Amino acid sequence: MTALNNDPPINRNNSHSLRQIILFLTSQTISLFGSSIVAYAIIWYVTLTTASGFMMTISTLCSFLPQILVSLFAGVWADRYHRKYLIILADALISLATLVLAILFFMGYQELWLLFLVSGIRSFGAGIQAPAVNALIPQLVPENKLMKINGINGSIQSLTFIVAPAISGGLLTVFPLEYTFLIDIITAMIAVGILFFIPIPIHSKALEKRVASVLSDLKEGLNFIHHDRFIKTLFIYYALIMFFITPAAFLTPLLITRLYGGEIWRLTLNEVFFSGGTMFGGIIITIWGGYNRRIKTISVGSFVFGLAIAAMGLAPNFILYLLFIFASGLAIPFFSVPTTVLLQEQVDADIQGRIFSILQLIGTTALPLGMLIFGPMADYIPIEFLLIITGILTTLCGFSIIKNKSLATEKNR
Repeated sequence: MTALNNDPPINRNNSHSLRQIILFLTSQTISLFGSSIVAYAIIWYVTLTTASGFMMTISTLCSFLPQILVSLFAGVWADRYHRKYLIILADALISLATLVLAILFFMGYQELWLLFLVSGIRSFGAGIQAPAVNALIPQLVPENKLMKINGINGSIQSLTFIVAPAISGGLLTVFPLEYTFLIDIITAMIAVGILFFIPIPIHSKALEKRVASVLSDLKEGLNFIHHDRFIKTLFIYYALIMFFITPAAFLTPLLITRLYGGEIWRLTLNEVFFSGGTMFGGIIITIWGGYNRRIKTISVGSFVFGLAIAAMGLAPNFILYLLFIFASGLAIPFFSVPTTVLLQEQVDADIQGRIFSILQLIGTTALPLGMLIFGPMADYIPIEFLLIITGILTTLCGFSIIKNKSLATEKNR
């Protein structure tokens, strides 16, 4: 992939660089938009055609497991090869799989296993793409602008998650599923076309003559985390919080159905208020920039997030529940954005791909692991009680983060 590089170096401090940043974020937003529409369409199609919890479990596993399996190696690839072309190839793989699925559906082959297979391929591609995107952003963005750009990117993604379900649902009510697949193919072509013409320099690690194996590079990334007390401690807290938020992430639709009613509009408002809160939280973090110490921002975000989760379990009516889930969404960027920025600032560019892939691995593993534990518990313990307990634990994590001596070694910016 290094042979494909004809891109000139970018001056990260001029207006030309700003145009590259805007174009890059635009391409990724378009790609995410199309992928989100198809992801929601597949979930709803499986739900409506089977009404089976077992089938939904299979669909969920197909969307998670490939991303988990490829995460570690994706980080090595993001450090070994030109990240721009890695993103393009991942997007192309996803759109090609979707195109084949669309053709088969148009021909009348509409078996569920095809949806599961393509969901797995799409998950595999997403697992390759995400570490490369996070590691590429610091190549374009000046260090003092990373918080702002990541905040903007997070807000745009949240807006996408508000709009995509509505568009996906609207398309499914008017057109067969295969027409929805075409949206993802078109958006992927546009995104790849934009990204291809953005001049992005190759990073130094990808220019080196490679002697070490992929496993050696992977071991190097794991050793880096193991011997860096700050990064290791940060990752431990990240894993704990991702595990504790599982009931809030997966069980709230069931909570709403049990407590307030199973009307579709209630479930829709649940998604809209959460994503809306995340979007506004991203706007706030973009304008404000957070505390001077990133760790303090992460601590406050985790603390407030935990309080909001616990309050969701205590909500006496649906209106207050919506306010609390909006607050939980509002707090997320104060946790997620500074975590990303800290790694972009404090980890050498040549190893960032591996570090972000391990971060992705932690998130994609903690959530389904939490679901394996909290999901069955929800049949015996009220979900609101689970929210209260996990909310308190998340709050304690937030309080502990600011007091942890290993995290007090945050490097000065």
